[in-house]
Amino acid sequence: MSGGGRRVSEYDYDLPEGRIARYPAQRRDESRLLVVPGGGGDLGHMRFRDLPDLVRPGDVLVVNESRVLPVRLLGSKPTGAPSEILLLRPTPRADADDPREWEALVRPGGKLKPGRRVLVADDLAVDVVDSLEGGGRVVRLDTPLPALEAIERHGHVPLPPYLGREDEPLDRERYQTVYARVPGSVAAPTAGLHFTPALLDALEARGVRRVAVTLDVGVGTFRPVDAEDPAEHDMHAERYRVEPEAARAINEARAAGGRCWAVGTTVVRTLETLADGRGVVRAGAGSTRLFIRPPYRFRAVDALVTNFHLPRSTLLMLVAAFGGYDRVMEAYRVAVREGYRFYSYGDAMALLPDPDRAPDGSLAPPG
Repeated sequence: MSGGGRRVSEYDYDLPEGRIARYPAQRRDESRLLVVPGGGGDLGHMRFRDLPDLVRPGDVLVVNESRVLPVRLLGSKPTGAPSEILLLRPTPRADADDPREWEALVRPGGKLKPGRRVLVADDLAVDVVDSLEGGGRVVRLDTPLPALEAIERHGHVPLPPYLGREDEPLDRERYQTVYARVPGSVAAPTAGLHFTPALLDALEARGVRRVAVTLDVGVGTFRPVDAEDPAEHDMHAERYRVEPEAARAINEARAAGGRCWAVGTTVVRTLETLADGRGVVRAGAGSTRLFIRPPYRFRAVDALVTNFHLPRSTLLMLVAAFGGYDRVMEAYRVAVREGYRFYSYGDAMALLPDPDRAPDGSLAPPG
């Protein structure tokens, strides 16, 4: 691995506005796939639907089945003034089955103090009950409906701000993976947006087992790294869960010589949080602040499928740690030059295993 990537300014790159994908491709698996071989070699250009050509029988594909909730609530104060509430996560004391109390961001922040009410619909109002450090609020949903049903009915998809548009009906389907099951994210695990049921079937036919974990993507995923030294960055926390059968499937596949393909940086954070020094993944649930950046020794992940990320982001640093700083930044320059589409609705890259790297992340002896 190269020695670059120790300063935040090293993660800048030039991206023309026209390279930002404002809308998804017509078909999920029509997206382009930039292939980055491990250990060197020429970059390859494929369609995402060709991913089965890169896997081997016995590999395991690990996906994040967290589901994006339409947590952007638009309403007005009783005076008629427009207001916006972005629900971040249920509070620790909220009912897990019917979460009515949430940590949230509000706009206008100066006007929505504790005691204020926002009217979203005839059957949904939001009361501001407390202030949080950093400008957040604790809010309570007032509705005769189950809380999640009210959110699904009246909420808007929280699209990333760099898309530069309001959400549309198509985003309800396309800003969601086809295997999303567990509600909890405020942003999509975007590497998974390219998969179709047919592609998943094709991977299974190749002898690849699909395993699901959960990491709820928080709004902190969009927060830039402001400090020049990444070590000074306050990494955001995200909740994860890996069931015993999922951990067992990953460990058995790798022990038998299969490779662990992580679909997205969220899966990488989850597995690396739970892996021991030998690369064995434990089952568990909790919250992680793991900040992966160069230099980092990966223990549980052998190959990575991921989208193209923002400059100076923790996600780009994770990818650089996995593929090597110089190699990844060169791949980004090639992607810009070759017209790849960037960010959440954009194209993807596949970083393949380094043949000289052992399953525990160390360099394997020659021969």
